Amino acid sequence: MKNNLNFIFIAILFFGFIQSTIGQENYSDNPSESQFITEDVERFWQAFDNIDSLGKDAFKEYVENGTDGVKGFMKYRIENADALYKTVRERKNDYLKSRNVLKDLEAKKREIKKIYTELKELYPKAVFPPIYFVVGRFNSGGTVSDAGIILGTEMMENLNGLTGLVAHELIHYQQNMKGKTTLLFQSLKEGSADFIGELISGTHINKEAFKYGEANSENLKKEFVKRMNKKKLKDWLYGTSGKDDRPNDLGYWIGYKITEAYYNKMEDKKEAILQILNIENPLEFTKESDFFN
Repeated sequence: MKNNLNFIFIAILFFGFIQSTIGQENYSDNPSESQFITEDVERFWQAFDNIDSLGKDAFKEYVENGTDGVKGFMKYRIENADALYKTVRERKNDYLKSRNVLKDLEAKKREIKKIYTELKELYPKAVFPPIYFVVGRFNSGGTVSDAGIILGTEMMENLNGLTGLVAHELIHYQQNMKGKTTLLFQSLKEGSADFIGELISGTHINKEAFKYGEANSENLKKEFVKRMNKKKLKDWLYGTSGKDDRPNDLGYWIGYKITEAYYNKMEDKKEAILQILNIENPLEFTKESDFFN
């Protein structure tokens, strides 16, 4: 099994898309106080090691006494302790591949706290949701919720790409966009998260879409203008029809490019970030960017 952080990214984005709002009431506004919660992983492996003696009740305590991360990972994913027990029995060797995946987490924590600090400098109102590391049933790489960012560690073999993933998701927790959920709205939401995420981290993980977008820029711009005020997202976000060789999620690329054009026009870069995170009218924002001339 190869590193699946790209899959985790797609899964998180999809579930983040179907959530209308993300609460911020309990999040820290201090980068140094950001939380990385791993206790669920530790409890999973304790249960795993005692599965023969505990039998079908092996993961009862893991499920019933889990953190908000486990609770947020139950519906459509873990489901219940019996389902988890069955999956572990069937895929024991696959679980073992991820046993030590968090061994380099301390180094990643330093990287992530650094990008948090960068965002705080650009956007003083920034808040920082907890990151929960849990273990599920190989059916979801992760999700976002009011609890924070939740990652299924059984889907990973290493933490490559984690910083870029967290940077993107972090921006979603700051956004307060208004408007109808059109292709333009959602492309700006995702693309601006990529843009600001790259500003603070130096990277993003949508490289395939960006490479294709740059190579086919003029044709894609014409197509996008015709569709941007419609609600249909296919061929731009979260799936393709197969009509050509385009990769998934070109909406990230074009939303990034519109945001980049807007940012570059603004002399006051902090004001630019403020406006990008609080877009009142996606169409007016796009016109102001001059991206489509």
